[in-house]
Amino acid sequence: MLGPHIKRRRDGMRYTLKLSVQERGLLRMLPKEAQGLLEEPDNPTMRRVFPVAYPQDPEADSNYRDLVGSELVRKHRDELEVLSSTADAPDLDVVQLGQWLGAIEVLRLMLGTSLDVGEDPQDLPTDDPRSSQLAVYRYLSWLQGEVVDALASSVPDVGREVEG
Repeated sequence: MLGPHIKRRRDGMRYTLKLSVQERGLLRMLPKEAQGLLEEPDNPTMRRVFPVAYPQDPEADSNYRDLVGSELVRKHRDELEVLSSTADAPDLDVVQLGQWLGAIEVLRLMLGTSLDVGEDPQDLPTDDPRSSQLAVYRYLSWLQGEVVDALASSVPDVGREVEG
């Protein structure tokens, strides 16, 4: 498909999704697999999702986790649920698309941690068992860019507002 895969509709209230059946299947499945790991914030795969807030002060970090930890888990769980439950939708509203952005970021962080990659991961040989995970990571990175571009399309151009 050429052009954007997520595009703001003319009414400005919804975003049309042009995703393949395979993409939609992946977006239904991945969040369900990730949900269980959210209950294990100490799991090494989750270290980028729940980073240490106070590396020099374990007591302050523990207090921080007690204060916001369950809220972060709930937020991520809700975002993943929205992504999974709306993967087959023809369009989304701005709130749902924002939740997609959060869910995609959680999935990217989990996969990136599992693969031990940075923002610009190196290619893997095709026979490497992690190559399919890397392909999913790259797809999610691309999709994240599509979501950001779609959401940015609804932000007014400040330069135009100043003129006049």
